[in-house]
Amino acid sequence: MINAVIVDDEHYASQALVTLLKKHCPDVAVMAVCNNAKEAVKIIRDLRPQLVFLDVEMPWLNGFEVLEMLHPVLFDCIFTTSYDQYAIKAIRFSALDYLLKPVDPQELKAAVARVSEKRPGSLQQQMELLLSRLQPATVDRIALPTLEGLQIIPVNSILYCSSSSNYTIFNLTGNQKLIISRTLKEIEEMLEEHQFLRVHHSYLVNLKEVRKYNRGEGGSLLMSDGASIDVSRSRKEMLLKKLQPGK
Repeated sequence: MINAVIVDDEHYASQALVTLLKKHCPDVAVMAVCNNAKEAVKIIRDLRPQLVFLDVEMPWLNGFEVLEMLHPVLFDCIFTTSYDQYAIKAIRFSALDYLLKPVDPQELKAAVARVSEKRPGSLQQQMELLLSRLQPATVDRIALPTLEGLQIIPVNSILYCSSSSNYTIFNLTGNQKLIISRTLKEIEEMLEEHQFLRVHHSYLVNLKEVRKYNRGEGGSLLMSDGASIDVSRSRKEMLLKKLQPGK
């Protein structure tokens, strides 16, 4: 059984989540429902839940500020949010889970299952990475869920990423590879601020690691590790603008 607390300033949203959990996640026991973020800090400290469903957008304190007040965070967290691109990017970058409201039952079941399967030891690193991601300075690390567990790596160690169905293969410096259970589209959204560019439906490249562009219908890129990456015709113009910003 997973002991949980729900934090959401919208009463109807928190009650809807309680109903969904009872129906679809019977192994989750809701210890308390908090509709006030300040009150939630005290309740979480007192009850010490294993899991908190935490709304991102709340008055007085948002979800991230709640986490900062509870530092060090000793519980798993599934964020609930209406669409907020900046918040979602930060959450994804830290390999934490989020649910868009209204919550889909299947996505809820999948998120709870991931909490049950999570290996110990990575939570505090994920939370620190999340909170640092929300600061103005650019974060230079990213958390990646692999089959062996969570890997936190420097962004600049990524040469390029390739698509493999619903997985993404990270090609890293030192001839290392990681297989991540995220689509290339999700990875593209996470890394677009770090000079990465989608040059093909199957490839996302670190522009700092491009050594040569070979002309052709779409052309190809020679990467720093010697790999040749195809460029699609539709993405060629954008690539050339990025490689020659002054022209």
